[in-house]
Amino acid sequence: MTGAAPLLRVRDLSVTFPPRRGRPPVRAVDRVSFDIQPGQTVGLVGESGSGKTTTGRAILQLQPVTGGSVHLLGHQLTGMPRTELRKMRRHMQFVLQNPYSSLHPRMKVADILAEPLKVHGSVPPAQIPERVAELMTLVNMDPAVVKRYPHEFSGGQRQRIVIARALAVNPDFVVCDEPVSALDVRTQAQIVDLLHDLQAKLRLSYLFIAHDLAIVRAVAHRVAVMYGGRIVELGDADDVYDNPAHPYTRNLLEAVPVPDPARQRAKLADIAPDPQFRGRDGEQGPCVFGEDHAATGASEWHEVGPGHGVSCRFWPPGITPPGRP
Repeated sequence: MTGAAPLLRVRDLSVTFPPRRGRPPVRAVDRVSFDIQPGQTVGLVGESGSGKTTTGRAILQLQPVTGGSVHLLGHQLTGMPRTELRKMRRHMQFVLQNPYSSLHPRMKVADILAEPLKVHGSVPPAQIPERVAELMTLVNMDPAVVKRYPHEFSGGQRQRIVIARALAVNPDFVVCDEPVSALDVRTQAQIVDLLHDLQAKLRLSYLFIAHDLAIVRAVAHRVAVMYGGRIVELGDADDVYDNPAHPYTRNLLEAVPVPDPARQRAKLADIAPDPQFRGRDGEQGPCVFGEDHAATGASEWHEVGPGHGVSCRFWPPGITPPGRP
């Protein structure tokens, strides 16, 4: 996958919300950059409020961007005229977090799945019922139930219908925003298995947004860790989980609850990140981690291994970083 041209290319993507009630503007997404290859899943993890969902919406052009670019299949989506963007939407779809609110309660399943087919003219009208049945079979549901309403299904079944709707127009790229967080553990595993199967069958690419680190490791090829609107670490999933290089990533992993109270690790609030970066061989370099962009330090991307990097600031000689003696 690494040798192929990226299906999705995001460069310096930024989203700033305007000031409200006398408060300053909020930069929700701050110069985010990453690629997704065909058939690849990139997991986007971080705390609530870190900018994960805003990033996904900005990539799909559902949220106005204030800087940067997004290319899908070689086409630049940022600044694309609305008529052309509407044509591109069949190549990119969204699976929302809550299957209880993402389906119209007064529409039957058949109509829900037929709607994107009609909007994009994907199949002739006479073939829509056949395509709807195919979609239900694709997500392992009985096509005979398409005359029912969403409230007649369980949460897992509704999420399967949401996924079927996203796949109706044969997209290449799907943003999954917390797609299993509203489900019980057993159903989560079933939906994750379904996403795996669909990816293998249809060669889909996913941006999988979640706060559950275990789920992300199970689905993602690469993981991007987000904090304060920025990607602070990016690498292959096993590399990031087994060898976290950024203090925030280490703290995030250490905050995961474990069944044994004796082994319960410290919470994020109890951990003060080491401001001085240390490489894998223990050397200490001039790479200082921080939450903000200080005027005296330029933000840099530091490679700690093949395809594995962290965000930090390199301070010029003679400058003392904030908080350092």
